[in-house]
Formats: sequence, structure tokens, C-alpha cells
Amino acid sequence: MSRRALVLKELGLTPVWVRRGRATAEPATEEITREGLQAPQAAPPVETKAPAGRMPIRPADPGRAGEIAGMDWAQLKASAAACTACVLHKQRKQAVLGVGDERAEWLFVGEGPGAEEDARGEPFVGQAGKLLDSMLAAIDLKRGENVYIANVVKCRPPGNRTPEPSEARACEPYLTRQIELIRPKLIIALGKVAAQNLLGGDATISSMRGRLHTYRGTPLIVTYHPAYLLRNLPDKSKSWEDLCFAVAAMQSLKQAPAAPN
Repeated sequence: MSRRALVLKELGLTPVWVRRGRATAEPATEEITREGLQAPQAAPPVETKAPAGRMPIRPADPGRAGEIAGMDWAQLKASAAACTACVLHKQRKQAVLGVGDERAEWLFVGEGPGAEEDARGEPFVGQAGKLLDSMLAAIDLKRGENVYIANVVKCRPPGNRTPEPSEARACEPYLTRQIELIRPKLIIALGKVAAQNLLGGDATISSMRGRLHTYRGTPLIVTYHPAYLLRNLPDKSKSWEDLCFAVAAMQSLKQAPAAPN
């Protein structure tokens, strides 16, 4: 059995999903099918409007946000490690800024660190992290290689609860600066919390999936959080659809002519 087949078996997506026509080093397109249904070969028009509802969260302290906006990676890591801007710092073992290639084309954004992440200082290292690694492997990606992984909040919410809006506001300048430093070609929002904080509004995951959105000019795709998929196994097939869509979108972005200076 091939490595890809083993990965898809682990994801619980076999034998339904089949990837055909192994790509060359510089593929023009790659056919990804589900029982004959071909995934998009080119990305659809970008969504230029955020979902209706509340606007994207803005930082609570504009002065602090301006300071963070001028930081390099070393300064950003030191600032996050010492941050006391919200109540989450009181129970953390350490801040979890992110991990991976700091010039990656792919940026995956989740919700916040859990207990294992808080202990180890790296996002997505528990069971959800293992599933995320399998999802990456299924589309020929690997943690740390052209991939960066971050979260909306950098400190663990007590009991792994959903971050409060004030906590997301406090961390928003860090994520904004990370995106500016990385300059990814594509952002993948993992779950409702990440999607709503990046795009604004209170739309459902189902209504945001399958479209190319933008975050400050960077294309963004929404899919399920791996922790959700562990609790809702049937939705793994929908997540695979989103990954196929993301692969097609990335191919289109790479083939698009560069914008004039």
C-alpha cells in the first residue's frame, strides 16, 4: 500500500477518495476525484466581503498594536512570552506563538493551545495535532516545511474553553504581525473560532466552506478544526473536500501572473 493510501486510511477516507494522475514537479493541474467527481481545477473568484455580522476584531490597545506591528520574529516571540494583556496569562505555562517555516506559503490557523500545547510550547501536538499532520501529509505537506501553524490566542483558555472576544482582541496584533512576516500565499482557517476572528461575522462553517475568502488581501479557505473531526468522524470527508479545494486554489495562485509593482 502506498504512503498516500496509508495516510488516507488513517484519516478514515478510504476507499472512497482517489487521487489520480501523479503530478510532475511543476503541475498545471492535478485531478482529485471522489467517485468520479472532479475537484476544482482553478480557484473561484475571491470573496471580497466578510460575512455579515460583527466586524473583524480589532486590538483593544492601538498603541500596543502599533508596537507589535514593528517587531521582528525575535521581538515577537519575546513579547508573546511576557504578555499579560489578558487573563489567559495567569494560568499558562508558556505562550504558544506558533511553529513552522517563517516564510511558508501555507498558514494554518487554529483556535488556541490546549494542555499539551501549553506544556510543550507548540501548537497542535495532541491527538488533534496528529490528525492535522495526517491531513497535511494527504496533500503532500509536512509540519515545518513550507507550512506554518498558529492559533488565534497564544495562551491556553482554562478547560480548553472557547476564547472570549476580549482575549482574541488582545492576541490579534500577534497573529496580524505573524501573517505580515510570513506573507503566506494561502491561509487555512481551522474551525469556527479561527474563521470568525479572521473574517468577522458569525457565519457557520458550512456557509463559509467551499469559497475563497480574503484576510487583508491574502486568500483564505475555511475548514473544520481537527479536534472537531475527532468528535465528528463523518465530517472527515468534507474536510478532505476542503483540502482538495485548497490544493486547487494554491495551484491557481502559483500560476497567476505577479501583480505589477
